[in-house]
Amino acid sequence: MIKLRIAVPTNSHAGLQDIVSEVFGKAKTFTIVDVEDDEVKDVHVVDNPASLYDYGSGPVAVKTLADLKVNVVVANELGVGALGLLEHHNIRKIPAKPGTRVADIIKEALMKPEKKRNKYKQDHS
Repeated sequence: MIKLRIAVPTNSHAGLQDIVSEVFGKAKTFTIVDVEDDEVKDVHVVDNPASLYDYGSGPVAVKTLADLKVNVVVANELGVGALGLLEHHNIRKIPAKPGTRVADIIKEALMKPEKKRNKYKQDHS
């Protein structure tokens, strides 16, 4: 059984209907999606305690997610400090375009590699 706890930086409490934030460390919220065997089991939203920080928000956000036992972060760009801490906590980072719906990002993240290749061929042929 494969279990994932995926965190997506977001701007509100809209869950899967929310969109990916342009920022990671200063995102207002994180949508946390629990997945078992490629199936969404639970979705909840947590406030980001670092959203109003002037500096150092990325590492604080990573610490928050590590404390929540997140093992995958889906985000646009992260600073060097945040990337280093993700690696330290064995949290994998998957790139995401800001403005994309969380549900679509999760669906894309859960696609098998061969399905992604086929989708790419269909989208770009």
